[in-house]
Amino acid sequence: LTEAVQTGIGQLKSIPTAIAVMDFKFIGGSMGSVVGEKMTRLIEHATYKSLPLMIACASGGARMQEGSLSLMQMAKISSASYTFQLDKKSFYISMLTSPTTGGVTASFGTLGNIIITEPNTLIAFA
Repeated sequence: LTEAVQTGIGQLKSIPTAIAVMDFKFIGGSMGSVVGEKMTRLIEHATYKSLPLMIACASGGARMQEGSLSLMQMAKISSASYTFQLDKKSFYISMLTSPTTGGVTASFGTLGNIIITEPNTLIAFA
């Protein structure tokens, strides 16, 4: 892995869909500047192309090594999500896997039109 999130465009039952998958194996799935940029670009692309969006979250929260830069990603992604959902009336499914905590829970993890979790998933925000 080169970062905590992989993004792309795929098809779900032949419907083009913007997809992001976070991986806890990369620094605990922490959200840093690159994660913020990749997520924002994916959401902006989905907005431009009017694609539905699916994000599978697995994160320990903001990447503390990056300080305030990682915290700014919460607002950046949330702002793109706001435009995606309200301006374009697009559809966003958030899938919370265990664990989903911290800034990811506080920002894009809980902003979906539909939020799906696994049984016994650890979801937290302090």
